[in-house]
Amino acid sequence: MQRRAWIVIVAAATAAACGRSKPATAVAIAAGATVLALGDSITAGVGADPGAAYPAQLAALTGWRVVNAGVSGDTSAQAAERLPALLAEHRPALVVVSIGGNDFLRRVPAGETEANLRRIIAVVREAQAQVLLVAVPQPSLSAAAGLGLSDHPLYAHLADELKLPLHADGWSRVLGDAALKSDQIHANAAGYRTFAEGLVGTLRAAKLLN
Repeated sequence: MQRRAWIVIVAAATAAACGRSKPATAVAIAAGATVLALGDSITAGVGADPGAAYPAQLAALTGWRVVNAGVSGDTSAQAAERLPALLAEHRPALVVVSIGGNDFLRRVPAGETEANLRRIIAVVREAQAQVLLVAVPQPSLSAAAGLGLSDHPLYAHLADELKLPLHADGWSRVLGDAALKSDQIHANAAGYRTFAEGLVGTLRAAKLLN
């Protein structure tokens, strides 16, 4: 009797642990659905014509209605403040979150940026929308020396902990390639296209796009 009870307890504990670690099941976003692209100037498309911004290119590649909610100069705190109104207005099925670059440039403590990202993700989930997190490069001596960019580690940490799909190395690849940039911190039209194409690959891998 004791052995049977022990087996039941172990099985229940194992199931609970698996439940905690299992990522949320993705639901593919249908053509014509609304997707919100939350971000700063690289979401807004600074450095290229409005039609070349990555949200416009993502719309062309997916058939989604992609709302460009990029605001130049926005920090993660500012994006979090305006998010509820955007969700109420557009009621998106998916929110692509690409924010934090201005925090790093202004030396906002990483803990504050992480807290704001957590707040953004929680609000999106409360609105019954799915989230895709986009990693943003971190300033570094190697980047300043022209030796390439790498993602800030907080994005991978958050994606792993909160079981979110993550688009990694997208901006690091684009903004680390002089041929894809309009200036030091913004892409050109080719860069935004490259980013959008890479994002589509991540969306498909995450089963958010058929």
